[in-house]
Amino acid sequence: MMRLDQYMVQLGLAESRQKAQRLIRAGVVLCNGQIMQKPSQTITDSDQVTVVNDVLPYVGRGGLKLERALQLFGVDPTGLVCADIGASTGGFTDCLLQHGAARVYAVDSGREQLHSKLRTDTRVVCMEQCNARYLDVPQLGERVPLVVCDVSFLSSTKLFDTFARILSDDGALILLIKPQFEVGPNYIGKNGIVKDKKAKQSAVCHVIKAANAAGLHLSGLAYSPIRGGDGNEEYLSFFTKKVLLGDPARQLERFEIKPQEFGVDEYL
Repeated sequence: MMRLDQYMVQLGLAESRQKAQRLIRAGVVLCNGQIMQKPSQTITDSDQVTVVNDVLPYVGRGGLKLERALQLFGVDPTGLVCADIGASTGGFTDCLLQHGAARVYAVDSGREQLHSKLRTDTRVVCMEQCNARYLDVPQLGERVPLVVCDVSFLSSTKLFDTFARILSDDGALILLIKPQFEVGPNYIGKNGIVKDKKAKQSAVCHVIKAANAAGLHLSGLAYSPIRGGDGNEEYLSFFTKKVLLGDPARQLERFEIKPQEFGVDEYL
């Protein structure tokens, strides 16, 4: 007998236990035809474990998060040049391309993480070992109308100066807010999970305040459709350089989380 995540690595269904755990949490791992929920599930040699790849349309589960953001915030990447900050495997990049982006600058501080499918795509500019805090227009060769961001082990507040620099005058930012990297260690519990509701709300407010200071306006806020790989609740946020005008009802639709619920109405 063996843990499910270990068994998947042994079978070659995942490159590492961490990768296996992400697949399990994404709901694409089946055992004897049943969707598995726990990486610690005990598996025997008689069990049939499979990964249903076609359930996940992107190279990374992050693509599902961005897909929801594009839909909710009414963002159409068709024909746009975009920057993906914290690209990693490329879930966001893949999602942008599948939604018509003309080019994506895939920026990450690591190396050799971007999926081979994207490395060979002529629409992708792979920018590895690049510290996004110091990213500037000359490195890209142009300012971009859309930036998407999903970073770990760094407060996203450290990147707003970068966003302001590289975004075009009418540009927009879709940012995944991860409370565990915004709150202090006193609020991080067992297995790195932030459970305190006020701490999570404070983290979101902290990010929005930093955005405002950089000249970006909150134009949408929602829950991520799936939790992070570690089980933390995450939030989709939408910022624009210009205040969005138009139908008030449509503007409210971008706020699945009502501004007053998280106490962010003062930043609108």
